[in-house]
Amino acid sequence: MKKITLIVAMVVMATISAFAQLENPVTWQYAAKKTGKNEATLYIKASIDPNWHLYSQNIKPGGPNKTEFTFSPSKDYTLVGKTMEPKPITKYEKVFKMDVSYFEDEVLFTQKIKLNKATTAVKGKVEFMVCDDKQCLPPSEVTFSIPVK
Repeated sequence: MKKITLIVAMVVMATISAFAQLENPVTWQYAAKKTGKNEATLYIKASIDPNWHLYSQNIKPGGPNKTEFTFSPSKDYTLVGKTMEPKPITKYEKVFKMDVSYFEDEVLFTQKIKLNKATTAVKGKVEFMVCDDKQCLPPSEVTFSIPVK
């Protein structure tokens, strides 16, 4: 009886684990590079699984959830301007009945900062939504900490 229970538990855990992996089509990577004595650029890269797309930061109301970056306040640095993104793909989506902008494969977001301290860690979160041609996943949130040296 114990063996059957153990086997059933392992099958359930393996199924849950496999399902969770399928439902995570975006992988995030972070880096920073000093561009001057008191300046740096943060690089936030999203790698997007095939057939999925990640929405731009610039989505009009009534559409999908846009990608949003929130940086934790710190005395160590000051944000310079807005988080930048490359030119997205823009197409009409019937589901939203509007043109929407999104990225496929990968996208590199950048954020310039002014440093008030030689080294720091920039903390924050990114909220985003992804869809494929059949479904949209609920909005997700990922926290990050980017060392600046």
